[in-house]
Amino acid sequence: MTQNPKRYTITAALPYTNGPIHIGHLAGVYVPADIYSRYLRLQGKDVAFICGSDEHGVAISMKAKKEGVTPQEVIDKYDGIIRKSFADFGISFDNYSRTSAKIHHDTAQEFFRTLYDKGDFIEEVTEQLYDAKADQFLADRFVVGTCPKCDNPEAYGDQCEKCGSTLNATDLINPKSTITGETPILKSTKHWFLPLDRYTDFLNEWIIKGHKNDWKSNVYGQVKSWIDGGLEPRAVTRDLDWGIDVPVEGAEGKKLYVWFDAPIGYISSTKEWAAREGKDWEPYWKDEDTKLVHFIGKDNIVFHCIIFPAMLKAEGSYILPDNVPANEFLNLEGNKLSTSKNWAVWLHEYLEEFPEKQDVLRYALTSNAPETKDNDFTWKDFQARNNNELVAIFGNFINRVVVLTNKYYDGFVPTPNELSEVDENTLAELKAYPAVISSSVERYRFREALGELMNVARLGNKYLADEEPWKVMKDNPERVKTQMYVALQIAAALSVLAEPFLPFTAYKLSNILKNQGKLKWNDVAENSELIPEGHQIGEAELLFAKIEDEEIQKQIDKLEATKTANLAESKQPEPQKDLIQFEDFAKMDIRVGTILEAEKMPKANKLLVLKVDTGIDVRTIVSGIAESFSPEEIIGKRVSVLANLAPRALRGVESQGMILMTTNAEGKLVFINPDADAPNGETVN
Repeated sequence: MTQNPKRYTITAALPYTNGPIHIGHLAGVYVPADIYSRYLRLQGKDVAFICGSDEHGVAISMKAKKEGVTPQEVIDKYDGIIRKSFADFGISFDNYSRTSAKIHHDTAQEFFRTLYDKGDFIEEVTEQLYDAKADQFLADRFVVGTCPKCDNPEAYGDQCEKCGSTLNATDLINPKSTITGETPILKSTKHWFLPLDRYTDFLNEWIIKGHKNDWKSNVYGQVKSWIDGGLEPRAVTRDLDWGIDVPVEGAEGKKLYVWFDAPIGYISSTKEWAAREGKDWEPYWKDEDTKLVHFIGKDNIVFHCIIFPAMLKAEGSYILPDNVPANEFLNLEGNKLSTSKNWAVWLHEYLEEFPEKQDVLRYALTSNAPETKDNDFTWKDFQARNNNELVAIFGNFINRVVVLTNKYYDGFVPTPNELSEVDENTLAELKAYPAVISSSVERYRFREALGELMNVARLGNKYLADEEPWKVMKDNPERVKTQMYVALQIAAALSVLAEPFLPFTAYKLSNILKNQGKLKWNDVAENSELIPEGHQIGEAELLFAKIEDEEIQKQIDKLEATKTANLAESKQPEPQKDLIQFEDFAKMDIRVGTILEAEKMPKANKLLVLKVDTGIDVRTIVSGIAESFSPEEIIGKRVSVLANLAPRALRGVESQGMILMTTNAEGKLVFINPDADAPNGETVN
């Protein structure tokens, strides 16, 4: 662990530009990284918070093929959406770059060339999957097949998303090309490999021994499992038509593998930032007094804790990450987030549908952060956290303080009289909170840190509730001056301590208190007065608004519509039955009818007893539809009846026919209805 670093380089995983940002990305990577960066800046630290769009993945090519556009059009579209979403949401990157930028191409090629010239790569001719019909080698994501470890039939060539196993495309059982659907063949091709096995001793020493006590258990455990399982050489080049050219002879038509090029994007983005700011980029990556921290999701642990450090070690001049506090996954309403199935809450849509509520989402995601295990986001929980915590605790305290200060003192901070024991204890407790919150943040326990921030607001609410200045004002107005002075100190502290977690709220509160930019993190613990007597504050303004049930139901309905659409898209029609002759069909007497009566069959959950007018008679039909329809809702329903089906006794009632049904996309029963102008008794020919 780096002690007393001179500077911090903080990276957030480069998002793929094949789609927008969703809440899973935010909870796993970007909100915790932003909290940490903002916290350090409030302490006056030298921070470079770095990110950028990852624009060379196979996912980009797949998206381009699917949409019938070029990869460049895909990355330009989504880079714009992602960039704006991050800015609107308040993610405070010092630099957000693109791996399609020239500075990145140059940096990645230079990095490759350095390792190549040092002889760190293995050059091999290997057998790769090849789609003969498409006339191209298949990158991992262009192959699907059965996972050899969990039998998932839809595993990709690089990873099984069901069991999380990392795979090679040639490991798949019954592989298929996603381009043509053909079974690929094996074909020889030359590539360069990073021999990870050479770095086993280094990784054991650096991580397994060196970070046993300070890295998160989920990160440490996954890394140890990989190392214990035996590391193997990993290709750093690919046969692709989209990406960074491999800068050596004999590599024509080959590109740098995205896992090799993408993490170098942190370095090239830092270079871009330093050039713009007139700084030297190298200390942020090559000085031992720099603390390097990677914020990622758990699907990126291997790349950031084994492969990228091996690359940096091979190059020789770079520092290694001090920590990689990867989070687990966030689910949505009980189901795994899926960009391909649109099962997500997209950031750009949230910002449109919940204007000026960035901090509500930041709060909900941090409160429920998947720091040690997968967690679930639900809209009801989102609503409850806003209404019961942000509005009722934080917002309520600030509103009471500001309203009473304006009511009693025309907005001026009153001059306190002698502090009581309660006052002194309250202010002493307030001074302790920065250290408590800092301890949690610096151990990457952001959920815990946010809870302590809310305890500051609870401290203020309890103080007002116990002291009751609105009652004391009648008999002892001098005492109220002290009470309101103490309450205002807590409010001022919140305007600082909330900034890493709720930056828009902190800014709004600072404007209300008119102390914008005057306080730093350590002032809360060190200064006896955070907002001085005689200082005038502004008018009351609600920091948070209650979210009504209708707004939440709209979001739930939106997800239900997505679920219905997914079911419809994935629903496969049953295979055609064996051929029959026309005479077989002609034997069936299908008639138009109307349901006249309906009632539940006693002691039978699934059966309804129907009276049906078939045009030729009124007959009894027993139908197993009671779990889908109530008797009342189907009386008068026009139906199709198989009239000449042999009668059958069901629970003592003779059924004389069958009602024709099918299922919709959700698997629910629906009637096969004739047109309204077809009279009862007409036959279906």
